[in-house]
Amino acid sequence: MRKSGPPKGLISYLVLELLDERPRYGYELLGEITEISGGHWEPSYGSVYPILYKFEEEGVAERVERDDEPDRKYFALTDAGREELAEKRAAIGGEARDFGDVVLGFYHLYAALATDNRFEVTDDDAEWEYSERYSAWIVEQIIRHHERDFGEFERIDASPEEFHDEADATDTGTADEADESEEASSGAADD
Repeated sequence: MRKSGPPKGLISYLVLELLDERPRYGYELLGEITEISGGHWEPSYGSVYPILYKFEEEGVAERVERDDEPDRKYFALTDAGREELAEKRAAIGGEARDFGDVVLGFYHLYAALATDNRFEVTDDDAEWEYSERYSAWIVEQIIRHHERDFGEFERIDASPEEFHDEADATDTGTADEADESEEASSGAADD
């Protein structure tokens, strides 16, 4: 269970990946991250700009002057930045479960505001509402994005505990199989 927002280091990881593509300035990075999120999330200026300045101070990124835009502060990744990116890729890879918890946690809160009698949210003049209809729309969008990115959506009937137990067993089995395969090939090479 996460105790706060997105996984720690997510914004700095995204900044590194985007700087690895090409030099960018702060506002451009905010726009790119917003676009990646489908327009549903934008980190604050107060999170992106300090990351850029910290990266510059640490030698992870450097300012790049551009003749066509002399007033903008562009940043480019350095060799040290590429090393940092490799470390961040591994770190953020280990945060997938936390990230899923954030998504599910906010969905559960949304549904609770719609269904739990302890909450009396008034949304008469709002564009959206906490209701079954809007909940279904959110789920539909997630399914559509899943199918766009991964292929046909298949329901998984396992409870969260069963799903995580199966995933943990699969991960352990895959790691064990890889170790056995490596041992077998190393033994064959010794022969």
